[in-house]
Amino acid sequence: MDLKALHSVSYGLYVITSKDGERINGQIANTVFQISSEPPTIAISINKQNLTNELITKSGLFAVSVLRQETPLSLIGQFGFKSGRDVDKFAGINYRTTPQGLPYLVDDALASIEAKVIQSVDAGTHNIFIGELTAAEVLKQSNPMTYAYYHQVKRGSTPPSAPTYIKENERRKGMDIYECTICGYEYDPAEGDPENDIEPGTPFAELPDEWVCPVCGAGKDAFEKIG
Repeated sequence: MDLKALHSVSYGLYVITSKDGERINGQIANTVFQISSEPPTIAISINKQNLTNELITKSGLFAVSVLRQETPLSLIGQFGFKSGRDVDKFAGINYRTTPQGLPYLVDDALASIEAKVIQSVDAGTHNIFIGELTAAEVLKQSNPMTYAYYHQVKRGSTPPSAPTYIKENERRKGMDIYECTICGYEYDPAEGDPENDIEPGTPFAELPDEWVCPVCGAGKDAFEKIG
């Protein structure tokens, strides 16, 4: 069975948030889709081990920030590769709150959606939360970030807890590609790191000592050669 067939299924990229009392948290997700228009309902898929899943289960509320195409990898790394149990993911982030007090991003979000959970489905490693919209706002006009754009253009990585994670069985050969052992980001010298002004053709060994992984912020010593 070739699980890469699933790569042809279209996804977006979002920050899902919730709260429990004064505690807030958010995470990256790619599984958000509309169920119906009357009443307006959407569904999200969240890993059971994530803090956001715990907060949604307790509060019965969640919010979605629809990310724009220009969203930096560092923000995706902050919400996708760090745990809200260890760090404050909203430190330094410009955010506002929905009518129910759920945080949503301002600078890199095209729209904010708030929903009340009306049904939860156990999907093994994940919970699927179906929510009826209680608020929605368009924040700016631009192209939304698609999962394909994130991988193919921004060359982002996928955490193992994501529903679309597929372990690679084959590596590209003949190129000095280095992989971040923390988040899985691959530095390809042929591509460089445009977001951090690293020109294409720059070997890993010639990266500045202060260069860090554009996704999770790990230093060069966290990278291993894979091809």
